[in-house]
Amino acid sequence: MTSEPTMTFKILTIGESGVGKTCVLRRFVENKFLKNHLATIGIDFKTKTLNINNQEIKLKIWDTAGQERFRNITTQYYKGADGIVLVYDVTDEASYEKIRDWMEQILSNTQQEEIGLVLLGNKCDMEPRTVTEEMGKKMAEELKISYYETSALTGQGIKEAFEELTMDIMKKRGVSEGGNTGGVELNSKKKKKEKGDCCKK
Repeated sequence: MTSEPTMTFKILTIGESGVGKTCVLRRFVENKFLKNHLATIGIDFKTKTLNINNQEIKLKIWDTAGQERFRNITTQYYKGADGIVLVYDVTDEASYEKIRDWMEQILSNTQQEEIGLVLLGNKCDMEPRTVTEEMGKKMAEELKISYYETSALTGQGIKEAFEELTMDIMKKRGVSEGGNTGGVELNSKKKKKEKGDCCKK
């Protein structure tokens, strides 16, 4: 028997084409890795329900295309977003440098203090990498958001990143210990990460 979700959050995945957004999402939602797949055209959509301290949270995740010609389509989907996953490829420094441009777009279309944000350095299983873990942490510190090194191939860091993002959104929505959802304790079993922290390998 499946219970009704307590809350539903809209999540966007943002980043350059080819950084692995679709693979990250597929690993998170289906626990699968598809080596060869077509690039996302415009917008794709998936759902996933998480149990966060006995709260059933439904995530509606929009997988956005990174190609320039789809940028105008992407901006329409910022409306009503509760959280955003920013993704770059650790083997492609240009995708890392573009994160600041994506952040500017986010700030132009949302109120940062009202949404959850997390930065993923994806493909950390691959070599040669051109973006170090320290560079990823530095970018996260600059943007004042959390950071995870992830691999869609192995699953490293992906579940943890989405869980932390969800808890961040819950806090921003006023769902905390003693709040309106029956006193849910968001960090009863998980140590809070400092901004810019990376998940443990």
